[in-house]
Amino acid sequence: MTKALKINKNVEQGIQDLLTFLLENGKVKGVFTLKKISKDGAVAYSLITKPDELKDAVPLFPLMPVNAGKLLSRFTLKENTTKPIAVVVKPCELRAFIELVKLEQGSLKNLFFISSTCGGVHPIDKSVDGTVEKNLSKYWDAVKKGEIPAELRPACRSCEEFIPYTADMTVDLIGNNIDKQCMIFLNTKNGEELAKGMDGEFLEKEINKGKIDKFRGKREVEKKKLFDELEVKMNGMDGLIEIFGKCISCHGCMRVCPICYCKLCEFDSSDSEYKPSNYEIELKKRGGVRVPPGTIYFQLGRLSHIAISCVACGACDDVCPVDIPVAMIFKKVGESVQKNV
Repeated sequence: MTKALKINKNVEQGIQDLLTFLLENGKVKGVFTLKKISKDGAVAYSLITKPDELKDAVPLFPLMPVNAGKLLSRFTLKENTTKPIAVVVKPCELRAFIELVKLEQGSLKNLFFISSTCGGVHPIDKSVDGTVEKNLSKYWDAVKKGEIPAELRPACRSCEEFIPYTADMTVDLIGNNIDKQCMIFLNTKNGEELAKGMDGEFLEKEINKGKIDKFRGKREVEKKKLFDELEVKMNGMDGLIEIFGKCISCHGCMRVCPICYCKLCEFDSSDSEYKPSNYEIELKKRGGVRVPPGTIYFQLGRLSHIAISCVACGACDDVCPVDIPVAMIFKKVGESVQKNV
């Protein structure tokens, strides 16, 4: 049996109380979490060291302004954090950071992870017009019922890895009565130690496998639907050219991808720049050449580099200006590669 902490408050207040307890009692020296940074509801990841600053924290807000795994990599790349920090992230962000640590792009030392059974997040553009704020009650109603809102990122609607297996603490959201209680599973000794002394009821409890399997089944149905649609579009080389041919070579997907960590990417280097002589050769062969060139090469090259570590967070979809379903393509290929590793 796993140990669990039950706080008889709504889940948002329960998490606020937990983070405040950790800071006030010196169990951690900082909290890394989402925080409201403006009156219009914009949120960003922030490192908080004073308990009164937590009043604007929104740890469970259904938005991912950037994959936190990328931020944690930058934060710990040159040296470990010397003081304990509680990190509140979504499961795919935690997985991304773990992958980066494997690649020696970060350190886990003195970081304690709090995550949740994740209901998914909205596309980033929905935060601009206030849609996320307006639909919060609708979102949380769906989470309580174990349903999948249509407004979420496609990567989230089809995600089966919504349980953060490597977190020290897991907040149980899916199918739970989150208006009246905050159930936190203490997965590790560190998790148990951090929660010790916190107001609440300590239990021996397992996560409800039935509701998790039911929710995963819904996600599987959604994934199959999206993969089937993609299969039709990706049929052969002509299909890939049709999909990736829209690419304008902005490299936005690469910039936000937590797994793309190279300081200088080959695709951004002078080696990838076309010289006039390159254009002349292509023009002699074909009579015409697309500008900018190499967009399909870029997409397939990046896919071959990161497929083994892609966590299907969907950040790439958010920033693509021409609506290429980058995340679902990478998710589909990534799953097939990862199964054979």
